[in-house]
Amino acid sequence: MIPKVALLIETSRGYGRALLRGIVRYARLHGPWSFYLTPADFRQVLPRMEQWGGTGIIARVETPEVARQIVASRLPTVCLDLNAEQLDDHNPLAQMGEIHPDADRTARLAADHLLERGFRHFAFVGVGGQRRWSEQRQAAFAARLGEQGFTCHQYRPPALRADLPSVDGRQWGREESRLARWLVGLPRPLGLMACNDDRGRQVLEVCRTHSIRVGEEIAVVGVDNDELLCEMADPPLSSVALNAERGGFEAARLLDDYMAGRVRGPRRLLVEPLHVVTRSSTDVVALEDAEVARALRFIREQACTNTFQVDDVIRQGTLSRRTLEIRFRRALRRSVQDEIERVRLERVKRLLAESDAPVTRLAELAGFNTASYMGLVFRRQTGKTPRQYRTWVRSR
Repeated sequence: MIPKVALLIETSRGYGRALLRGIVRYARLHGPWSFYLTPADFRQVLPRMEQWGGTGIIARVETPEVARQIVASRLPTVCLDLNAEQLDDHNPLAQMGEIHPDADRTARLAADHLLERGFRHFAFVGVGGQRRWSEQRQAAFAARLGEQGFTCHQYRPPALRADLPSVDGRQWGREESRLARWLVGLPRPLGLMACNDDRGRQVLEVCRTHSIRVGEEIAVVGVDNDELLCEMADPPLSSVALNAERGGFEAARLLDDYMAGRVRGPRRLLVEPLHVVTRSSTDVVALEDAEVARALRFIREQACTNTFQVDDVIRQGTLSRRTLEIRFRRALRRSVQDEIERVRLERVKRLLAESDAPVTRLAELAGFNTASYMGLVFRRQTGKTPRQYRTWVRSR
């Protein structure tokens, strides 16, 4: 019998579409499956599931009514991003499968991205309504900053109106002035993480309307890397990319196991973050030391040319090598050479994840003189060879 799977997954955002691509890829390899796609109102679909002969569900459970319908269907189900109440031991949803983004690693990537740019003041903007994923990202972001000796200003959104969807424009209209007052009162320059790309675009909108200069006074990074949303933002929004397609594939695998009776009981899956996609909203160096800031910009622009050395950084500035090294370490807690290698390694990681180019070519593109030296540096920093890293990152 061909499995018939109902999908309640948003198609208007990149994260949902990537999950769907992963689900479809699994079905092509292990199917065929028949799908009932319901991006709008699941309540109209569940009553028909018995007639349709549905055998499984993958769903974002937004309302108590949808939750009741899913539980009543008694069908194998994998849920997306359950909230704290839904994960309570007494809630039937807690006995189902679930997939959600890895909040800790996602927030750490965002925090490190801002720390690397020299920020010393930080903030987080989440959403209301007890969204577990937002609260977890906020806590992990603050914890990572705390490890480095910094604190985090945290925005407290107003309670959401139950009669309006969380993404409804009227919800935003009710709190825009509140968020603006909060932002205006924060110290600057400020590195800010938004819980997702929608929230990041709203922060940028407030900055524009209240003359807060993005790139000079504030840098903003979101989550999901919804390319259309991020590129439409003003300025374009940097964002943590999630391996949502792989997550969709694993969610479909889990549902298949449930439907076949191979596993029972709750299972929790994580969608892993990949990297930060840097756009104009964080393409900035926020350091009080102008000489170090200039050196850092120069390194990021030139480090991936294979003739680039520390001496090139010294020649473009006005400080002696010793003075620059002292001030560089004071500002960034690493040496000039460390920063050159860090920039090169980040490029290698991106290329390993996104291209099939051979390692020798990647070494050239990242500015290393030889592939063997790149391999030594890469293994020292990551614990993996470049080839092992490529296999690992693509299997996540």
